[in-house]
Amino acid sequence: MASPAHVSRVRFLYKRLLVLHRFLPIDLRALGDQYVKDEFRRHKSASPENVTSFMAEWESYRETLQTQVLQAAGGQLSSVKFGSPLQEDKLGNFQSDQIGQLYELMLESTKSSRQFDIQEDGK
Repeated sequence: MASPAHVSRVRFLYKRLLVLHRFLPIDLRALGDQYVKDEFRRHKSASPENVTSFMAEWESYRETLQTQVLQAAGGQLSSVKFGSPLQEDKLGNFQSDQIGQLYELMLESTKSSRQFDIQEDGK
């Protein structure tokens, strides 16, 4: 059973990620929200060593996204690109199913034609 402090830390990170996703373009927000929800649900009963790396990677993502959101809010919106390149050394740590999942995520996030015609408010 996870300690209350750990549960609180996981919940805070989860909620913070969803809040940061509100600043993404609407199609990326929907994709990101679903991915975060799926991954956190999938790792609910993960082993302690898997949880450590899981939390470290999601904390790193949160820091990167928070920096990019703050840049966008600072008026540099036209020059901000959300996301960052995946380093090759990290790719070697992935399992084959994770590589497939990453590939599907890449395809979905770079689609030129959207599944839905979503328009942001005020545009």
